[in-house]
Amino acid sequence: MGIKRVKTLGRELLTSRAHVNNVPILTSVLSSCLEKGAASDQGLEALISLQAFFFPLLRTELSTSSVKEASQRLKQKKRKRSNEEGAAEKDEEERESAEAIYRKWLWSKYAELLRILRKIVTSSVPKPAVRVAAMDAFMEFARQQKQGKFQTRIYFRLISSLVHSNAFDDVILTMLLPKYFKFKDICYFSYSILAELVSGSRNRKYKDEDLPSDSEETYVSKSSSPMVIRNVYEVLSRIPPPSDEGTEELEEEMWSNLNDNEESFGNPGKQKPQQTGTDLTQKACEKVSSSKISSKKLRSKMSKAWMSFLRLPLPLDVYKKILADLHKTVVPYLTSPILLSDFLTRSYDIGGVISVMALNSLFILITQHGLEYPDFYNKLYVLLEPSIFIAKYRSHFFELMDKCLKSPLLPAYLAAAFTKKLSRLAHYAPPSGSLLVIALIHNLLRRHPSINCLVHRDTNKIDEAEGNKTVESSEKVDNCCATITRHGADPFVSEEKDTAKSKALQSSLWEIETLRRHYCPPVSRFVASLENDLTVRAKTTEVAIKDFSSGSYGTIFSEEVGRRIKQVPLAFYKTIPCTLFPDRTTEDNEPALDFTGWTFTPSVTQTS
Repeated sequence: MGIKRVKTLGRELLTSRAHVNNVPILTSVLSSCLEKGAASDQGLEALISLQAFFFPLLRTELSTSSVKEASQRLKQKKRKRSNEEGAAEKDEEERESAEAIYRKWLWSKYAELLRILRKIVTSSVPKPAVRVAAMDAFMEFARQQKQGKFQTRIYFRLISSLVHSNAFDDVILTMLLPKYFKFKDICYFSYSILAELVSGSRNRKYKDEDLPSDSEETYVSKSSSPMVIRNVYEVLSRIPPPSDEGTEELEEEMWSNLNDNEESFGNPGKQKPQQTGTDLTQKACEKVSSSKISSKKLRSKMSKAWMSFLRLPLPLDVYKKILADLHKTVVPYLTSPILLSDFLTRSYDIGGVISVMALNSLFILITQHGLEYPDFYNKLYVLLEPSIFIAKYRSHFFELMDKCLKSPLLPAYLAAAFTKKLSRLAHYAPPSGSLLVIALIHNLLRRHPSINCLVHRDTNKIDEAEGNKTVESSEKVDNCCATITRHGADPFVSEEKDTAKSKALQSSLWEIETLRRHYCPPVSRFVASLENDLTVRAKTTEVAIKDFSSGSYGTIFSEEVGRRIKQVPLAFYKTIPCTLFPDRTTEDNEPALDFTGWTFTPSVTQTS
């Protein structure tokens, strides 16, 4: 069908009620956009005409009150005829009035239009322009169906279709969702709907005229699939966080007018059903009683949605994305962040990169929200492995670890264990990692003077009272000898996971001394500066770990190339050499040696 014909059908539909049969024709034109290779111009024209036709009807023939009144009048008329003429004598043609049939037909076409719009939005076949127009029309219907009050049932089906769709692409993420998530009421209803979807708390079947015939159990049964979880996260993570309570007086833009209480999720053509235990989760949208949703209510819905989502079996990629941004986008805005303690402690116990990513949020709960986690430092101690220097989040991890070890109230054995473990890791780390380790040890020695004994420990001196003690049994002899450390042996147990049993206070930082002769000049120079800083504490400050946490071979090379040196080593030749070992002689006619102590005699290989 040509675009001129579509425009003509649209003008006729808007001109006279006699051309109402153009509605199914335009609806079929719009549904053709779901076919591959279909033209989008005809679909857009059909959508514009249908939208202009149904919008006024939502306030008249298709309004909730009109549908209820027509239904009641029809029932009363049928009851009256039944009493006067009898049920057997009643004529079947007079069973329904023409007006009721017309409104019922209009309602079915309106429901069909909503289904087509939802399919267009959640399908990757239509062009982006058609999908955007369908989304705009759908949201307008959701707002206009209740005369300015947001129709949460329609929006529920849209969100359900989005998160269960295979076509969750960039068009939805970059063009559709940000356009509506700037409205505070849309964010409020989105949190409520997502919480119900992922928790599976709604177990009633919804078979309304404005909704498809599939049941709610279909969505709930698929809510734990990896695809649905990824889609839910994409929607949930793009909802902007609530504003602060102090800025609440600055009224935010609302998509709909919420002057009265929202109706239930029930059928617009039926009475509100009696509430049961399964309806408790639906009260999120019913209790909105003003034109302004407070940040407190929005935080409550956000907390419920995120806590319900984090109970799902998250895929590994989603797990990492959540932990990477949880401390910035979720924890500060929850009504009770301490509820995340179970999720974060389980993540922290997994080990590897998951533990590293969960460290930040867990540290916030411990320091700001009073979470007691006695095994926190032992778990942090276990994360110190050679692989941490090549991890993706190493810079963030070491910066946070420096904050965790900043308190002067930490026991000496704990600070000594971290210092000793870091110095041991310096032998396995690249030069950039060695610089980072030296900076961390520098800060630990400054913060905790009780571990300065690790800098130098004379192992040749043995307590005379202990050495001259008389023992009576062989067992006591063994115990006494065990307390005397052999020269050259390190009592530190690097494999021990408990910091209290690592014997770090009995050891010394001999690893730092070996770094004086590191092959990389910046490392050896930094070790020398560490000794000077420890000697003159009053004139030095702590080192900023951020300056070393993102280092690499490239940064070290760039810094060395950019250094200004006082003496430049040069090689002078009287004549430009043209061979690797030129035949040159000195002033005394003796052969000049480029490599003193070496002689190079050319050898001739004989071929057989």
